[in-house]
Amino acid sequence: MKWKKFRIETITDAEDIIISTLYDIGLEGAQIEDKIPLTAAEKEQMFVDILPDGPEDDGIAYLSFFVEETDDGKLKLQDEEVDTDVILERVKAELDELRDFMDIGKGTVTVDETEDIDWINNWKQYFHQFTIGDLLVIPSWEEVQPEDREKKILHIDPGTAFGTGMHETTQLCIRQLWKYITPETKLLDVGTGSGILSIVALMYGAKEAKGTDLDPCAIDAVRENKEANGIPEEQFTLTIGNIITDKAVQDEMGYECYDIVVANILADVLVPLTPVIVHHLKKGGIYITSGIIDDKEQTVVDAVKAAGLHVLEVTHQGEWVSVTARREQ
Repeated sequence: MKWKKFRIETITDAEDIIISTLYDIGLEGAQIEDKIPLTAAEKEQMFVDILPDGPEDDGIAYLSFFVEETDDGKLKLQDEEVDTDVILERVKAELDELRDFMDIGKGTVTVDETEDIDWINNWKQYFHQFTIGDLLVIPSWEEVQPEDREKKILHIDPGTAFGTGMHETTQLCIRQLWKYITPETKLLDVGTGSGILSIVALMYGAKEAKGTDLDPCAIDAVRENKEANGIPEEQFTLTIGNIITDKAVQDEMGYECYDIVVANILADVLVPLTPVIVHHLKKGGIYITSGIIDDKEQTVVDAVKAAGLHVLEVTHQGEWVSVTARREQ
């Protein structure tokens, strides 16, 4: 598959307005190249702790937009098929209008041809099978080796929803789940993403699972991963919505009915989540959290204690932390 790449040299202060302006003419999904350092919040949201030092920010930014090219050399722009020159003229016209009221730097546009722009499938070169204890996690494009056939096997592919099991936070949660799952376990998985934690819990004997997530992309990811692992539809259900603020989601999940609640999110989300989620736990139920960078450990421990939960264990892997607690009888 061939694509045309429209690359604009601009300045960092103009990134957002140019992206928004070109979105209106049908160019979507900008790739941004600049030297702005990540903020602490951005690092945490990306599950990144420490990045190597990069070059000093020079204020320059490059925005790249990719448009699919048809067999006859036309470009597919929303519902149109147009020539490269047409898109180039539209982009230059929009940039010229922006120049009238703001600095956009050079504002030059270059056009190149490229192939195989498939961001999700390009994960294949980075994601390979691996083990967590006796669990083999394997993508669909790899085969189980003879020496691994006796292991439990989790089939999962990278997608648009976070969660392949490679990240330390996911592994921390899985190891804690193994300690507390019973054949009667009813699990609530907050921020379920790809569904990996619920699927693993069910593979290891949990009775049923419910998940919540803010991102509608989780619907397809969960469905595909359930099918790949033979999880019955009714055994693991997903609701899209914010359980922290949405009373309808809270009511749908039910109160005091879960043996385990697992939340692999972020420390800044766990703090407001914890006093809400305690009401969904059975008395004696287990609350497993992760997604906590080490310098936020005490923040989460304090929030767990403030919600009336008893901290059972704090575990670490790399720079990441899991806090496990129990709702008292």
